[in-house]
Amino acid sequence: MTIIDQPEKQPRGLRAVYAWMLANAKGRHAWAAVAVFAFAEASFFPIPADVMVLPMMLADRKRVFRLGLWVAFWSVAGGMLGYAIGALFWQTAGLWLIHALHVPLAKVEYYRSEYSQNAYMIMAQGATPIPYKLVTIASGLAGVSFPLFMLYSAITRSVRYIVIEAMLVHFFGARAQVLLEKYLEAALVLFFAVVVLGIAAALYF
Repeated sequence: MTIIDQPEKQPRGLRAVYAWMLANAKGRHAWAAVAVFAFAEASFFPIPADVMVLPMMLADRKRVFRLGLWVAFWSVAGGMLGYAIGALFWQTAGLWLIHALHVPLAKVEYYRSEYSQNAYMIMAQGATPIPYKLVTIASGLAGVSFPLFMLYSAITRSVRYIVIEAMLVHFFGARAQVLLEKYLEAALVLFFAVVVLGIAAALYF
């Protein structure tokens, strides 16, 4: 029995947030909302889409692969906007966005140089904690062939949302959810710490 199956017990603190996320993950507009989230995260939004994707997968484990495909599609679509920002609007929207997100210009230049020489690195780095908007914008700035960018983008986002996240939830979701709800506070703190440290490492080291 999960948290949202226990209406007589009113969760508090982080448990209340978790219960709210699970309940809304089954809402009628959840798939539209996660599509917007995935699109925005791939081009300009700072928060990883996983914070919405994973609760939705846990809330409906029968459709995890369909959801993974849906999120991957909209992430790739958002990646096209990120590519356009780097390729066409770098001096205006690109520089403004990078400064707003506190991304060092040296890091953008590092990825631009890397992709201009080894575009296949998009596949490896697009599945990591590196902010995907940085990957897409740097790809456009590097002048990576657009069809090649789309191919690599489709592969890496499918790996992240279908192969990694959907498969893990499909095979281990029930047991993971029991353990998660038993040690919820510690698990959520650890999750956000890993996300923050991963992003910090990608941007500043």
